[in-house]
Amino acid sequence: MPGLGIIVASTRPGRIGPVIGKWVEAEAKAHGGFAEVELIDLAEVDLPFMNEPHHPRLRRYTHQHTREWSARIAGTDAFVFVMPEYNYGYNAELKNAIDYLHHEWQYKPVGLVSYGGVSAGTRAAQMIKQVVTTLKMTPVSEAVALPFVQQFIAEGEQLVPNEIMTDSARAMLNELVRINGALSPLRTK
Repeated sequence: MPGLGIIVASTRPGRIGPVIGKWVEAEAKAHGGFAEVELIDLAEVDLPFMNEPHHPRLRRYTHQHTREWSARIAGTDAFVFVMPEYNYGYNAELKNAIDYLHHEWQYKPVGLVSYGGVSAGTRAAQMIKQVVTTLKMTPVSEAVALPFVQQFIAEGEQLVPNEIMTDSARAMLNELVRINGALSPLRTK
């Protein structure tokens, strides 16, 4: 069974990304299709803006934070990005975290959980697909989009999903397992 990394993209104060990430984590654990499920909060990872002197394709990392990030991503088979929409796009911290690495992302599936107001973060989700496919990742078609997300947050602590959200999460997780099975033979160590 594959390992799943759930990356919480937002790092700003007052964010709700961790609340949504914990819900995705609980859904993934209940799903049962993953050997390990890890919640990866970019605020805790705390990568500086890209400061490696060499292109990530070369894997000549000079900083300890990059080596640790590389090992964490390389050791994970599939991902879910929990991402807000900022000004019709994804946030800079997510792009920065992706840009630190190259080979570590390749031939891995990614599910997208986007959130926001009326558009539910879908514009950010569409934009990030261009980036991940360039890295040879495969975004799964099934996704979770949370419109007017605040209405689903109980007392700022817990996401209270509706049936559509839960069904969408299960469909996305099913597809991550399935696509991972097809992609895993393509990965090089």
